[in-house]
Amino acid sequence: MRLVFGLVLVLGIGLAGFAVKMAKDRFDQYQAVLANQEEQLAQAVDVQEVFVMAKEIRYGEKLTEEHVRKVLWPANAIPEGAYLKVEDIFPDTTEGRLRRATRAMEANEPILQVKVTEPGMDAGVSSRLDPGMVAYAISVNVNSGVSGLLQPGHRVLVYWSGPVGDREVTKLIQSGLSLIAVDQNADMDNFTPTIARTVTVQATPEQAGGLAQAQRTGVLSLALMSAEDDTLANAIEIDQNQLLGIVEEEVVIEKAEIEEVCTIRTRRGAEVVEIPIPCTN
Repeated sequence: MRLVFGLVLVLGIGLAGFAVKMAKDRFDQYQAVLANQEEQLAQAVDVQEVFVMAKEIRYGEKLTEEHVRKVLWPANAIPEGAYLKVEDIFPDTTEGRLRRATRAMEANEPILQVKVTEPGMDAGVSSRLDPGMVAYAISVNVNSGVSGLLQPGHRVLVYWSGPVGDREVTKLIQSGLSLIAVDQNADMDNFTPTIARTVTVQATPEQAGGLAQAQRTGVLSLALMSAEDDTLANAIEIDQNQLLGIVEEEVVIEKAEIEEVCTIRTRRGAEVVEIPIPCTN
């Protein structure tokens, strides 16, 4: 009986080993086929090394070599501003010369120039400004600041309200200005509503001058634009009469006819006397 049991056990172990060997051989075959397909795909598609995030990074964090890795990317689909060389990302590895993230990035996301600062720069407002543009702060409250719904990255219309002559007028003065900060917050990934006291917009020096004059002479209010709206609003100007539908009647002042008077001058000694007479023509 023990002999039979031993033979069955040996046979079972042998069959199990054979099954494991067969599975391993099949797995190795699959691996070889997969490697062959990847090699053929690499030959069929022109690829290039691109640096992506090895792990997530949040706004303002320093970008170190631990955060990046390189992958093969189709050459005809490389995003604009992607980094192809590690020395372009880290031209100086000194602690104070590292780049910082200007917005959150997830693992395997390509590292783009618009998402990181220049080496050594802080991830603040200055890193968001385009060449030739300036940052200008506008005072707002719960009414003029769209109830605290404004966030960095939004675009707004700017309205001015104030006196023009004897009328109170509201006029659109700027369209499509980009917000780069709300109060001291420049994080585009922070979606927490806040009642701001100031918002900072990106503007040309000329636009900033116009906003300064408008803020000094009247009240500014903002209107949030759609994220997909690329149009610029036309000139808009509304006064109280237009708002209430009041049509002013045009007052026509008629000139009174002036009666023509003819005179004769007569000298009486040293005195000259004008005597009115009927005009003959």
